[in-house]
Amino acid sequence: ATELPVSFEIELRQDGTILTRYGAGQQSPFADIISRVVGIGGGEPDAYVIDTHTSEGALIDLTNAREVTFLPRAIGINSTVQFSVPQFNVVESAGVATVNVTRIGDTSTQASIDYATQDGSATQKGDYIFTSGTLNFAAGETTKSFPVLVVDDNFQEGTETFSVSLSNPVNTVVGARSIASVAIFDDDLAPPTSNPLDNADARFFVRQHYLDFLNREPDSPGLSFWSDQITSCGTNQECLEVRRINVSAAFFLSIEFQETGYLVYRMYKAAYGNIPNEPVPVRYTEFLPDSQQIALGVVVGVGDWQTTLENNKQAFALNFVSRSRFATAYPTTLIPDQFVDALYANAGVVPSAAERTSIIGEFGTALNTSSIPARARALRRVAENQALNQQELNNAFVLMEYFGYLRRNPSDPPDTDFGGYNFWLGKLNQFNGNFITAEMVKSFIVSGEYRQRFGS
Repeated sequence: ATELPVSFEIELRQDGTILTRYGAGQQSPFADIISRVVGIGGGEPDAYVIDTHTSEGALIDLTNAREVTFLPRAIGINSTVQFSVPQFNVVESAGVATVNVTRIGDTSTQASIDYATQDGSATQKGDYIFTSGTLNFAAGETTKSFPVLVVDDNFQEGTETFSVSLSNPVNTVVGARSIASVAIFDDDLAPPTSNPLDNADARFFVRQHYLDFLNREPDSPGLSFWSDQITSCGTNQECLEVRRINVSAAFFLSIEFQETGYLVYRMYKAAYGNIPNEPVPVRYTEFLPDSQQIALGVVVGVGDWQTTLENNKQAFALNFVSRSRFATAYPTTLIPDQFVDALYANAGVVPSAAERTSIIGEFGTALNTSSIPARARALRRVAENQALNQQELNNAFVLMEYFGYLRRNPSDPPDTDFGGYNFWLGKLNQFNGNFITAEMVKSFIVSGEYRQRFGS
């Protein structure tokens, strides 16, 4: 039989339907089912089959345009990722729990999976540090682990637990142990008679700042340096008070935090402005995982930390602009001028003409803003604007007092609104950012809410 060519086109729509059009007087030569591998975006091809079709053996007459729905078909993933055991144990004074994740089955390809902690009888406010991230398995790699930092408080509280969970698998599936518990075994043998924040060697005080502001264990030189800043006062109480305040503030003002956590703050500000009816651009539960992502593996002064930091910034910016919230706020139909101007409007700063033109140029000659890398570069450049950095410094300083010391939003209980936040911002502005004269840092580190995280 003579085979004649058939003229047709296929349009893949965002809602999951495919519109098939055949040339005038032509119809599909195929029977009831069509199977194709359709490439979507920049990822691997996904297999699709027509969900609705005609009866057995009948031709699909598509002389006129007709819609059919293509549904994803399982490609046959034969690997599983799960926790190695149902419960991980740690003694409180050890300071860190190591959680192991295993991959079994076909491990010939790369795979990834997200993880996060969740409160149980142990809470992120006083027993451990909230932890989240992504484990990336290389081809052939079968085990991964991540640390969860534990707070060695002075309370006699028995064994407490929190959970860890796995989600969002890529090129793998979550196994039966998608959730595991972590048990913290208390080793305080007697009721507390003091607060560890007041320990003479100052090491608990300093370590907790690393955990709360930098999301990591202290490096040995850093722990010794900052502890010595306090202990060198001896028994001089006035000196001790001032040094503790200065050491505490140094963590917010450090290069490490300014280039990680504070950049996250400014990216939210540039992307979305302030939260409606609130004086801040980001919430605690948004800030924590993002600040951990951008700071992962960064220890200023150790190794090639600058390269690690730059790689983290690039990866975080790409992740940020790929989220559905950002895509909704900034449709790709926006032209580059509109996109960049909207970022600056949210940031509340006016760029120079040269800076604005340069950032618009990230999109080249494109008439839309569909390029994800260009979006990421543009957002990051606006967030790194020096006027924005200076403008938001006091606002972020006050917000981080709540996020770092109190582990909550300013309006969370026991507060009911932003009255406390506004008070301290007013004080800090009144004294031109002088946190000592404003007595802001002092007030937070001696507050009952902060001290009760660790002891009486």
